[in-house]
Amino acid sequence: MAKLTPSKTPLMVSRPDTVQAARTVTLVGAAVNIFLIGLKFAAGIIGHSQALVADAVHSISDSVTDAVVLFGARMGSKPPDPSHPFGHARLETLTTSFIGVALIGSAVYLGIEAVISIHRHTESNPNLLAVGGAAISIVMKEALYHYTVYVGRRIKSQMVLANAWHHRSDAFSSVAALLGVTAAYINPAWHFMDAFAALFVSFFIAKVGIGILMQTLREFIDTAPPPRIIQKMERIARSVDGIAGVHDLRVRTSGGLYQMEIHIDVDGQLTILKGHQIAKAVEGRLKSEIEGLDRVIVHVDPI
Repeated sequence: MAKLTPSKTPLMVSRPDTVQAARTVTLVGAAVNIFLIGLKFAAGIIGHSQALVADAVHSISDSVTDAVVLFGARMGSKPPDPSHPFGHARLETLTTSFIGVALIGSAVYLGIEAVISIHRHTESNPNLLAVGGAAISIVMKEALYHYTVYVGRRIKSQMVLANAWHHRSDAFSSVAALLGVTAAYINPAWHFMDAFAALFVSFFIAKVGIGILMQTLREFIDTAPPPRIIQKMERIARSVDGIAGVHDLRVRTSGGLYQMEIHIDVDGQLTILKGHQIAKAVEGRLKSEIEGLDRVIVHVDPI
């Protein structure tokens, strides 16, 4: 049985342009977060809004994840070495899981604060400054979410996409703050709306965080991709001329990209060179038709 050398194509996140794109979008997000932290703290304190101060604390968690993403993009982009022959992409997976945990932590914090406010019947008398601060935060964070999602999809980075959802969670918490602050500003008797809105948003943030964390856990334990992906890979391999059959197809995900191994059956009377050419054709066809495929190992079995 002949065994081909694994593809030398690097992980998508290891290309200089994609690493730079991840770094740029994260630095932009960090700058926006720092600005909004100051804005919401000032507007919350001067505008007499407890909800906006709590929202500023949530924004601090965004800044922490920005730093983690920068670390993950740098470390995950390192090329393979003797100690890590498959590269360092799992560091990006680890970073993504941290973002999921941070989202869940933010949701728990906001939920507990909301429950305490509801139980204590906490009252606040916010002014227009607090309303304006919350509105500005929503606009900026939603714009940052769309920008980060665009970059994350373009460079195929689950880590950047996870950070985009952290930006959106901050936007949703600002929506809750805006609703509560506006209601309390219009009618002080509606002060409880602030807490109930924050509690509702905390559940949404927790759901997103759990989804991100479960995705990274599946990657850590080498869970196979959906059956439709496996079936497509097998169908593509079978379509190559000279293939009599395929078997032992195994696929895992690392850093959001597929790494696969496949056995192909070819005529045992063929030369080693011809078998090698067929195997390379299988590898090339798979890489051209499967999005996010990083590494292919093809085993040639004679029949």
